[in-house]
Amino acid sequence: MKKQAGFTLIELAIVLVIIGLLLGGVLKGQELINSARVKNMASDFKNTQVFIYGYQDRFRAIPGDDAAAGTHIANATPATTGGTTGNAIIEGEWDSVIITEESFLFWQHVRLAGFAPGTTTFGTPADLALYTPKNADGGRIGVQSVSDFTKITGPTTAMSGAFVICSDGILGSYATQLDTILDDGETSTGSVRAIAAASTGDAATTAVINAAASDPYTVCMSF
Repeated sequence: MKKQAGFTLIELAIVLVIIGLLLGGVLKGQELINSARVKNMASDFKNTQVFIYGYQDRFRAIPGDDAAAGTHIANATPATTGGTTGNAIIEGEWDSVIITEESFLFWQHVRLAGFAPGTTTFGTPADLALYTPKNADGGRIGVQSVSDFTKITGPTTAMSGAFVICSDGILGSYATQLDTILDDGETSTGSVRAIAAASTGDAATTAVINAAASDPYTVCMSF
C-alpha cells in the first residue's frame, strides 16, 4: 500500500503567507485606486472655481451669465432662457439640460475661452452626452448660483457663498472623504454637503449627517 504524501506545516505556512501577501496587495491596490478617484473628484470642485475666477478676471463677466459672450469669444452662445444675463448670477439648475440656460452654457464659455477641456457643441444627442462633464464615477458635474439653489437647505442652515458646484453619483464613502479634503468632514454642514442622489427638482432637501458608505449621493460645494 502506497503512503500518501501531504503538505508539511512549513509548506502550509508558506502558502498562507503568499495568500496573505496577495490579498494585502489587492486591498492596497484598491485603496490606492479609491484614493485616486476621490482626489480626481476633489480636483473637479477646485478646477471649476478656477474656471469661474479665470473667466471673470479676463472678461469681467461670469461664464454662462456673460451677456457679451459672443463678442468675447468666437462661436460662444449667449444664454436666452430662465434669467437675465450680465447680473453676475449663473441662473438655471446645475444639472440643466436646457441648452439656452446659463448653467448649461457655462461649460461652453469656459471651454471656448481655453480654461477647461471638452467639446463645445451640443447639437445632437451624441454631442450632448459628450458635452455634459462627468466625474470619475460617471456622474454629472455642474454649477449654478447659490441664490437660486434650493436642493440643499440644512439640516440647520442654507449654504452660503456666491456659487455652488455639484457632482452626483458619488458613493457615501467617497462623499465623506471629499468633505474631509474640502471642508469640515461633516456632510450636513459647512461648504460641502451631500444629499441622496435620487433627489431631483427644486424641492428643498436636507443634507445627510452620516453618509452610508455604499449609497450614492450628490455632493455640492459652495464658495
